[in-house]
Amino acid sequence: MFWVAALAALFFMPATGEGVSLCPSALLGFGRCPGCGLGHAIHDVLHLQLTNSFRHHLMGIPAVIIIFIRVKQLLLNPTTDATEPR
Repeated sequence: MFWVAALAALFFMPATGEGVSLCPSALLGFGRCPGCGLGHAIHDVLHLQLTNSFRHHLMGIPAVIIIFIRVKQLLLNPTTDATEPR
């Protein structure tokens, strides 16, 4: 649920611009952190703006692919009882 909610938040985030961010550091007025570029890159990938994504962060596309793979894994193989040995 966390990954789906995070991707939805990044998808519906307003178009990238000055002062637009989901970063707690930026929201508290401390400026943008290194992760802000990745968040904006993921936003651009979700809107199929791949050139802009590369401008923000090179790992935007791989991050989205990895997150989608992980969501698929979690949906197809829900966790079992934590007391069961692996």
